[in-house]
Amino acid sequence: KMTLPLALVALISAFGSSFQYGYNVSVINSPAPYMQEFYNRTYLDRTGVPMASSFQTLLWSLTVSMFPLGGLFGSLMVWPMVNNCGRKGTLLINNLFSIAAAILMGTSELAKTFEVIILSRVVMGVFAGLASNVVPMFLGEMSPKNLRGAIGVVPQLFITIGILAAQILGLNSILGNAEGKALPQDLSGGSKGQGFSQLMSCGLAAGWPVLLGLTGIPSLLQLLTLPFFPESPRYLLIQKGNEEQARRALQRLRGREDVDDEIQEMYQEDRSEKEEGQFSVLSLFTFRGLRWQLISIIVMMAGQQLSGVNGVFYYADRIFESAGVQSSSIQYVTVSIGAINVLMTLLAVFIVESLGRRILLLAGFLLCSASCAILTLALNLQTTVSWMSYLSIVCVIAYIIGHAIGPSPIPAVMITEMFLQSSRPAAFMVGGSVHWLSNFTVGLVFLYMEAGLGPYSFLIFCAICIATMLYIFFVVPETKNKTFMEINRIMAKRNKVEIQESKELKDSYPLGKQEEKKALSSSE
Repeated sequence: KMTLPLALVALISAFGSSFQYGYNVSVINSPAPYMQEFYNRTYLDRTGVPMASSFQTLLWSLTVSMFPLGGLFGSLMVWPMVNNCGRKGTLLINNLFSIAAAILMGTSELAKTFEVIILSRVVMGVFAGLASNVVPMFLGEMSPKNLRGAIGVVPQLFITIGILAAQILGLNSILGNAEGKALPQDLSGGSKGQGFSQLMSCGLAAGWPVLLGLTGIPSLLQLLTLPFFPESPRYLLIQKGNEEQARRALQRLRGREDVDDEIQEMYQEDRSEKEEGQFSVLSLFTFRGLRWQLISIIVMMAGQQLSGVNGVFYYADRIFESAGVQSSSIQYVTVSIGAINVLMTLLAVFIVESLGRRILLLAGFLLCSASCAILTLALNLQTTVSWMSYLSIVCVIAYIIGHAIGPSPIPAVMITEMFLQSSRPAAFMVGGSVHWLSNFTVGLVFLYMEAGLGPYSFLIFCAICIATMLYIFFVVPETKNKTFMEINRIMAKRNKVEIQESKELKDSYPLGKQEEKKALSSSE
């Protein structure tokens, strides 16, 4: 059952870390024109000549793409950090990155430097790269097996809430502006409106630096609250060998004294992998017993990003514009899409344990591929058939719903579930690197794809969705409500590693190390 400490630790780690990943993904979309203007003005002040437009484009694409690049670096730090500092320790250290970046971004305008913004985007990326891997690992290791999926979706829920928060705060009337002043039409509301707008401009001397700097607040909160919660019991027992602390942590998280069954299960997991020791990324790639698990997370993580979710978000504004939405109200439409994203991820939290992971992944990718296919058609025909532009809006919304129930939240849950303690950090490192590399690639390639292929670029996304869906259908097992050991046995069959050992494990479980070696080697 869900206990208060477990709920709090999920909320604190997701709000302090995952939320900011989402926030920083979308935070620079709204104030882009004001920030570019600041780049230009700063350059002019320094050199006395205006910035060449090609140079400005380069600087802006750096500002955008340095974030996923930092995410890749962050993912590469996961393995050493979670093994040496623990899961909770890593999250706490990670907050320092985000607070530093927030201070730098918040003061960049006063300091008249745009280089600092680009640097801070890298640092924020490192933060997000660690957060996007460590939070699911931390929460997955703490959750009882019947809640693991639901709690595992919470980080993704907070990522979508972060995206929404940045969209709302980035509205022109709030912080997505240059001087904390909205556009003139907002100021003509008689005396009452006048007072409000003056209040706004006093409070927010400059809009976008505040918007960028707000990201430090969740980190500060996490830094102050998370130390009062326990470390991952699995880490304490299996990696630190400290049963006493692990038992205490479990008792707090489960809200009951008797946690022997879970301690037993951890010991069993510990024994079954004493032989292999800690997996590095290299040994993960060469170890036959984890082959299909590894292929599966690579396919799921690549499919999640290459299915074009960023392309659809990026395109959404223009799709709505062509459907005749006024350009002044497009940002509100974007906000409503962000809200749908949050609601659907929230739905996933509640249905992932009853329906299972596989169904959500398959249904999600199916919906995404159908949306992409129909969207291609609609975008091609909208000049000739008037109602096609409305169909394309429906496609965008259907796509967002499909992605939010499966492809977005489930892969991180599956990494936690398909790997045992010793290989999990390395697996997250691989999954995370694939996630950020794919994210970076889409961001880089999409502009060219769109220039060359136009609406047909969505057919590529459609194909990727279908391919990922077929792979999941044939390879990925259902993992809900199973212990890590049970999942491991299912995958052992797939890897054609001797099942012999798992039968013996069921009966008598601790196998001697020698027999286990034999069982494994005889199957090679």
